[in-house]
Amino acid sequence: MPRYTIDFDDKFDKTLSDLLDSTDATTKADVIRRAVASYSYLKKAQQENVGAKIVVTDDNQLKKEIVLP
Repeated sequence: MPRYTIDFDDKFDKTLSDLLDSTDATTKADVIRRAVASYSYLKKAQQENVGAKIVVTDDNQLKKEIVLP
């Protein structure tokens, strides 16, 4: 398995720690792997479904539309 060394600032490390504490991920690397997998899935869905949107709703009320770069 390839290994990477990445430097993160304190704010990003705090975000990773918060995600680790609030999910069932077991390591910060696991959090990053899941994030990359989610992003990959969403980008593929966006490319295959032109015009589709990623949205957050609550009781069928639009709360936020997410735009991927």
